[in-house]
Amino acid sequence: MADPETRPPYPTALGASDLKTITLLGHDLAEDIMGSVGFGELAFWLATQRRPSRGETRVFEAVLAALADHGFTPTAIVTRLTFLSAPDSVQGALAAGLLGGGSRFLGVTEDTGRFLHGVLESLDGALPSDEAGWDSVALRTVREQRGAGRFLPGLGHHVHKEGDPRTPRLMRIAAEEGLFGAHLSLFAAIGRVHPTVLGRTLPLNGAGVCGAVLADLGLPLPLLRGFALLARTAGLIGQLAEELRHPVARDIFLSVDLSNTSVPPNPFVPEPLGEADHDS
Repeated sequence: MADPETRPPYPTALGASDLKTITLLGHDLAEDIMGSVGFGELAFWLATQRRPSRGETRVFEAVLAALADHGFTPTAIVTRLTFLSAPDSVQGALAAGLLGGGSRFLGVTEDTGRFLHGVLESLDGALPSDEAGWDSVALRTVREQRGAGRFLPGLGHHVHKEGDPRTPRLMRIAAEEGLFGAHLSLFAAIGRVHPTVLGRTLPLNGAGVCGAVLADLGLPLPLLRGFALLARTAGLIGQLAEELRHPVARDIFLSVDLSNTSVPPNPFVPEPLGEADHDS
């Protein structure tokens, strides 16, 4: 073992231990945090290294609740199926579900937060002061996205086609706590103006509004998906608990396995390379 005086320093404001104590965020874990700080509050504190206010904690925990579970999504199904295959590996089942948190499920939270933040940065600090101003920015944003053939993250939902019930509730909670910031203002404006550009009305989905809320809370943008995964972990534990009581994974597996139909092979044929694709 290296001499303590020659070891490189590894500074951290998070967990550190000695013979008799554990320090977390500058506090005694056992005496100051356990039994006094809720898990949602602690998760925020760990990510920002500042203790959130009561209002910030309420808004943050509302986001966690909104993202915890949304039924038999692919993440829930794969968690149950992995548990069916390897019941001795709860961590494997949970990991399988979390690995499915991508651009279509859960990842929308980060995508929306990053997108909104990018638009706000382009304003160089000249943020609108009223709803009409936000609508103008949103209208320009939607037109630019459509002109470039790009989707607007956070817009649309495969089930809640007439409105995601999580969205207005989260907006109300943020407003009640005085935390309805620029990201939410832009997101709400996109919800108001997009029909004039797209020719149809799409709901602002719950994952998207969560991204706007988390960005308004000042949480690190590269970690927004991490908070969605934190929330979904609780939901996946619930899925496994229900699977233990009322198993459906085997039925899901058999419904596919016993209904497959053999067809002739369909070989993949690569597209021919264009002139620009050849080496010069």
